[in-house]
Amino acid sequence: MRKGFTLIELMIVVAIIAIIAAIAIPNLLRSRLQSNESSAIGNCKTIVGAEISYNSANNTYGVLTDLTGASPPFLDGDWAGIKNGYDFSVDGTTATYFAAHAEPAVPGQSGNRFFFTDASGVIRYDSTAAATSDSSPIGS
Repeated sequence: MRKGFTLIELMIVVAIIAIIAAIAIPNLLRSRLQSNESSAIGNCKTIVGAEISYNSANNTYGVLTDLTGASPPFLDGDWAGIKNGYDFSVDGTTATYFAAHAEPAVPGQSGNRFFFTDASGVIRYDSTAAATSDSSPIGS
């Protein structure tokens, strides 16, 4: 008599692994989205701090290339393109105002919320479209 597993035993093991995977994968994807969103919120706070420092030194706010290209830079690293599943931009800069946006690179896959912040430092979000100064603030 040969030793080994029967076909039924192997099928049961495969079924158990499939059930465990069906439970684990959605939770893994959800935690990845939450991680990307938390990172985007932190990056928005970093942009606000860099803008405040840049404004103190130059009496105006700057776009991302101003913040990263200054000597010394107000933002370290490469902010062009996608960072942790989000695309960051700063526009509408004047001596008294800036608007920073963080949008998921692939909505629903890299993040579910769009973020906005300005010189007030309040980070706002919207779940359906680009966030604005009228969107809900984080934490409310």
